[in-house]
Amino acid sequence: MIITRTPFRVSFFGGGTDYPVWYRDHGGAVLSTSIDKYCFITVRDLPPFFDYKFRVQYFRREETQTIEEIKHPSVRECLRFMNISRGLEIVHSADLPAQSGLGSSSTFTVGLLNALYGLQYKLPTKRELALNAIHVEQQLIQENVGSQDQTAAAFGGLNYIEFGGLQHISVQPMLMRPDKLAALQDHLMLFFTGFSRVASDIAAEQIQRTAEKATALHRMRSLVNDAVTTLLSGDDDLDDFGRLLHEQWLIKRDLTDLISNPNIDQIYTQGLQSGAIGGKLLGAGGGGFMLFFVHPENHNKIREALRHLLYVPFRFEQLGSQVIYYGYHS
Repeated sequence: MIITRTPFRVSFFGGGTDYPVWYRDHGGAVLSTSIDKYCFITVRDLPPFFDYKFRVQYFRREETQTIEEIKHPSVRECLRFMNISRGLEIVHSADLPAQSGLGSSSTFTVGLLNALYGLQYKLPTKRELALNAIHVEQQLIQENVGSQDQTAAAFGGLNYIEFGGLQHISVQPMLMRPDKLAALQDHLMLFFTGFSRVASDIAAEQIQRTAEKATALHRMRSLVNDAVTTLLSGDDDLDDFGRLLHEQWLIKRDLTDLISNPNIDQIYTQGLQSGAIGGKLLGAGGGGFMLFFVHPENHNKIREALRHLLYVPFRFEQLGSQVIYYGYHS
């Protein structure tokens, strides 16, 4: 039996520039962090007493004789990609719901691949894990997904990630002073706004409109550098980070009409009126988690104004996808 633990992520800047249709020609970059909320994948050999070969449990339960019969696209394609022939039981559980803007689909794929590698006595590098998850989702499943979620889940940490060029992905940890890093975390608040549309559907329209949104995407790319400069400067004042988040959100919400809606706009306005300097909706849009940048002394005001929403405290994490349990039979 193998159990993997893979973190969800919070993306601050650059989302949208991590789609291959954009970064192959223009290059892309994001600033993101993994957080202490996780996806857990348990994989074990299925005992030979059943009239099925594969048992998969997520919010549904599947029992099949062949890989081809498995409906869960990531499970099916990961098993094919890893050339799995033995019968397996695969169980998924998570700290946060799917389709909520924290990269849950890619986190699942990274965690499952990590477990399947372990099942074959292999230890992939973080880069291999990220690139193979990107391949599975973009080429095999043919999902409308970018490349940041898989990278964040595999590597872990607060990182500046570039896309494009010969390396395809380049991950640079943000070397912040510990006190400034702690202050950044203390300024962030996360609220669950409700379930979103399927991210792939929203991303499909965004991808289709990439060419006409080139100016906006170039600005979103430059905001990444502005945010990095703010975090690595010797100045203790982080307010510019919040203001940049606000600009990023205004640009992002205009990429397609599917990203925001009157309910999301109202939540964001309430946050600003209660003391937030900036924020953004995480993920493709339509719902999910809203992130705010708020001075700590204003946290209670924000929580009171948004008391109808679920507040989710979080901290950054640094490990990325890990095998946390490995048991075997002699």
